[in-house]
Amino acid sequence: IRHHREVHVVMGNEACDLDSTVSALALAYFLAKTSPAPKAAFIPVLNIPRADFALRTETTFLLREQGVPAASLVFRDEIDLGGLHRAGLLALTLVDHHVLPGADAALEEAVVEVLDHRPLERDRAPGCRVTAEPVGSCATLVTERIAQGPPGVLDGPTAALLHGTILLDCVNLSPAAGKVTPRDVACVSLLEERFPELPACDTIFQALQAAKFDVSGLTTEQMLRKDLKVLSSDELLLAVSAIYVDLETFLRRPGLLPDLEGFCQARGYAGLVAMTISFNERNEPARQLVVYSRRETLRSAVCRVLEEETTPSLQLQPLASPWSCVVTYVQGNALASRKKVLPVLRAAL
Repeated sequence: IRHHREVHVVMGNEACDLDSTVSALALAYFLAKTSPAPKAAFIPVLNIPRADFALRTETTFLLREQGVPAASLVFRDEIDLGGLHRAGLLALTLVDHHVLPGADAALEEAVVEVLDHRPLERDRAPGCRVTAEPVGSCATLVTERIAQGPPGVLDGPTAALLHGTILLDCVNLSPAAGKVTPRDVACVSLLEERFPELPACDTIFQALQAAKFDVSGLTTEQMLRKDLKVLSSDELLLAVSAIYVDLETFLRRPGLLPDLEGFCQARGYAGLVAMTISFNERNEPARQLVVYSRRETLRSAVCRVLEEETTPSLQLQPLASPWSCVVTYVQGNALASRKKVLPVLRAAL
């Protein structure tokens, strides 16, 4: 700001999963390499505080494997986006999301480009470049973008980051998981053709999956924060967490109910929806849902919306719960991921 230097930030969503992180790193690197006589500094920003980075176990694993030190990353609490914007120096590219949360509403007018693999929930200003395509991984869209650019920009470490991310997002390209598209497959093939030294798909997927699901050292609060989205209305905040153990294991955690209460109270959440996910040996997902709130009206309303939703139908079957303020379900439609449930909950709020 002091030097009136323009800053072009590339930033993923608040869950800051592997897809958001790698998409931001790879696209910022590509823009920095290819922008004509750049006036701006291109900076990928990880949309979490640095203190939360250790919770992203698959991300820390893959970056470490590719020799990217945590010290070289920029986290959300280390850059004053609001100050840059007020000074007229900020351009913002959003990857792996396209709607900024309410707290960042002032930054909307700085958005110059969006790359996302969700359906658009809102229109953008005419000058904003928008790519919103229904592929399994946002890293696929970034790979396509880089592949269309000048030859030689894509290097080995960047290719390895994109390759591993697409495989993890698309569950090792398994059709049974319902995420992969032909474009994801094509990008994995392209990366493997250009970089034959990339590890075998099964090898890197199993390593990333093991790292992602290793929550052995995490507290309940850390598990809930590991992959968290927050939905807001004028009246309330609703936390929506992905949990990487099965429901039975989660409910057996010592002190779970006080932990749920403390988690919501400390952050001002009126309630929590947690989607547990686990995989069998054929990489087929199993999902279960937990709805927690001390507010009976909110809890009932959220449950009713989830039970009655038809696009997609979750095929929920109620399970016995140990507490009245916690409602649990088996989700018959295991292909309905959290990404597909979020718009339903957002509309309900």
